Amino acid sequence: MSTVTEPATEEAVAGAITTTATDGAGTMRRGRAVGQLVACVAVFAALLVYVSVADLSSVEARNLSTERLLTLSWQHFLLAMAAAVLVIVLAIPLGILLTRGPMRRFSTPITAVAGFGQAAPAIGLIVIAALYFGTGRFPFICALAVYGILPVLANVVTGIDGVDPRLVEAARGMGMSAFSTLVRVELPLAIPVIMTGVRTALVLMTGTAALGGFVNAGGLGTLVNTGIKLGLDNVLIVGALAIAALALFIDWLARVIEQAATPKGL
Repeated sequence: MSTVTEPATEEAVAGAITTTATDGAGTMRRGRAVGQLVACVAVFAALLVYVSVADLSSVEARNLSTERLLTLSWQHFLLAMAAAVLVIVLAIPLGILLTRGPMRRFSTPITAVAGFGQAAPAIGLIVIAALYFGTGRFPFICALAVYGILPVLANVVTGIDGVDPRLVEAARGMGMSAFSTLVRVELPLAIPVIMTGVRTALVLMTGTAALGGFVNAGGLGTLVNTGIKLGLDNVLIVGALAIAALALFIDWLARVIEQAATPKGL
């Protein structure tokens, strides 16, 4: 009896330890997510209270009104989201294509070309876009997308290539087509890696969107630009803190989407 019971007991203990560790990791992730959201809301609420009660000059009060701060924050959010959508639309299909058959040999050179966006200074890309396509939101969003495309493209390739080939072979052996295997096996398993790249790109583009104030694209960068030009420290600091809070909020939002999109058990 002992020889039969001991392995079962060991398996039960191992299972209990694994379950406890998984539950503990999930609790820690939820705790970090809640803490991050609370920090974002607290910082932004503190900024709104500050601009309402602080002793500001007429120019500072005009630039830091509650309505203006909320409007610029919404513009900044939309700039980052528009650039993210453009990056996802371009990078995910291209990354998938680079993991298919003969296109694999182009993976390294195309990823290197995509890396130009982050190798070049962000302000340089924005200035080039403004010179050739004019100022405004659309050229700026395109420049942001070029800046943020590398993390998503690289993570799509890495995530799909990291799927166990035996799982792919098993799916094909069951009669699934190449497209069905990609959609039902490879992409779901690669989602955590892909979403990490999307989160990285989102945070990068949210911070870089602060430069939109210099090319008439709107957003919280307008406060930073005004604060630098007129020497208004309050305007500059409030703009910078609002951008940081928004970047943390967007990172939190991306984490929530990542957890919702990740298959159970991964």
